[in-house]
Amino acid sequence: MLVCSCNVISKADIEDVIRTFLDEDPWHVITPGMVYHAMQKRGRCCGCFPNVINIIVAEIENYHRDAETPDAEILPFIARLRSEYQRTQTIQKQNKVRRRLSE
Repeated sequence: MLVCSCNVISKADIEDVIRTFLDEDPWHVITPGMVYHAMQKRGRCCGCFPNVINIIVAEIENYHRDAETPDAEILPFIARLRSEYQRTQTIQKQNKVRRRLSE
């Protein structure tokens, strides 16, 4: 599945990079910028970043489930990631409103 049409990046490409990061450090906080940098790409329109964040969260969950990490360790980490994602979504919405008001 194509996730980023600007850079022609697939979901599998992103998952591979995430797995590499997690193999180095299972508790690594991974951002879309880090994923793109590892692929020697950069965000252009960045419209795909919310989907990349969803892939990062899902892949981290899968990685720790496969490693049989206790839920007591996984759940707070995933909650923190989701909280950060929601915070960024709120900021994006506020910025859109501000731009519309300034037009």
